[in-house]
Amino acid sequence: MGPFKLRLPFVHYKFEWADYSQGLLMCAVDLSAIPLMIEILGMPFEVALAVVLLNGILYLTHHLLGDPLVPGWITPAIPLIMLYASQFPEGAERVHALISFQLTLGVLSLFLGVTGLAGKVVSLVPPAIKSGIILGAGVAAVVSVFEVGGRFETFPSTITIAMAIAFYFIYSNHFNRIKKKNPVLGIIGKLGILPVFLIAIVVAPLVGEAPWPNIEWGFSKPDFLTLWSDYTVFGLGFPPIMMILTALPTVFATYIVLFGDILQSKALLDEADEARPDEKIDYNPNRANLIFGGRNTIMSIIGPDVTMAGPLWAAMQVIIIERYKEGKEAMHSIFSGSGSFRWGTNTGLLLLPIVSLVEPILGVALASTLLIQGFVSVRIGVMESRGYKDLGIAGIIGSILAIKGATWAFAAGIILCLVIYGKDFFKGENGKIFTKHINE
Repeated sequence: MGPFKLRLPFVHYKFEWADYSQGLLMCAVDLSAIPLMIEILGMPFEVALAVVLLNGILYLTHHLLGDPLVPGWITPAIPLIMLYASQFPEGAERVHALISFQLTLGVLSLFLGVTGLAGKVVSLVPPAIKSGIILGAGVAAVVSVFEVGGRFETFPSTITIAMAIAFYFIYSNHFNRIKKKNPVLGIIGKLGILPVFLIAIVVAPLVGEAPWPNIEWGFSKPDFLTLWSDYTVFGLGFPPIMMILTALPTVFATYIVLFGDILQSKALLDEADEARPDEKIDYNPNRANLIFGGRNTIMSIIGPDVTMAGPLWAAMQVIIIERYKEGKEAMHSIFSGSGSFRWGTNTGLLLLPIVSLVEPILGVALASTLLIQGFVSVRIGVMESRGYKDLGIAGIIGSILAIKGATWAFAAGIILCLVIYGKDFFKGENGKIFTKHINE
């Protein structure tokens, strides 16, 4: 199919019930976008649920069109987008701002995918500016949780306990050692942040920060009619062209962060490809740009979304690849895992018992996602720098970005790189010793 390859369940890949079952519960992460849309756009819960469902359907396009990844949000950029949208008055103007942003990002991604320019555009950005944008996105993610009125004030004990457990499960050297010896801990280690959500469901009511879940039966009830009449171009009309121009600096900053996900995707799939010579994994960044660019463009019209449409859900991709490496008996194809998982999350979104189970702690789920992403973004941002001068510039860019937004951050980065590097503006600092120390 031109740049795409059709992959249908039961026809081109075996359905994996283990990944499908895990997806049923991990839809809680998708649902944690709802508090964001309620906060930024003032959406009722059922309207925000409609956006999540539409996003879920479009998640399926990745594996169905031959992209072997578990897609997700552009998580590191969420604080940037929130900061951008909050500059506009709540109501129609803010919705128009978000539509403009997502449409511009979608069209840019489609253009770079069609022309094959994605890698070249990002390579022209000086390392110090790239480092600062990614670093600033990580800082902004953490700040959004702990700022006055942030989610930590609502769930202080639950977030503290949940994140201590999450970082222990995901990053602790001690847990990494003992899970190899204990099969039960090994299973927990492969579940990503799902155990954290289950713990939060119990802890939040015990410490009085959320009610016990009121389990309801049946199917969820998304409100598509209100979504399309009050929050899309169908009811509000197209935004003015000036809004699209205003969005460009933040859109470009978001694409730099997004491109980091593309690089991470390729590294993860190369590792999986090496472990399984029985299946050639075909990953094409230009095809990925076309798919998530199309998703953003479509969502900007039918359901603008604060989280945006990203190429990768890194935590789940790692979990699926680890099982894939165990051989064909464990997972028939890479599409078996990624496809079955995303069919599972879509099923979970439709089941009211699952939606009602996680509804009280959606704020904790979102805070957990932002804090983990903040940890990763700061680490990757630092490693983008090639020397100590780069890192100093990146620190200033990142701080400005987290406080003032992408336009000010880019302006500061360009001035600093011109003043410090002059004719070596694009090259930046040659810091081989620095890079060696970072890697060690």
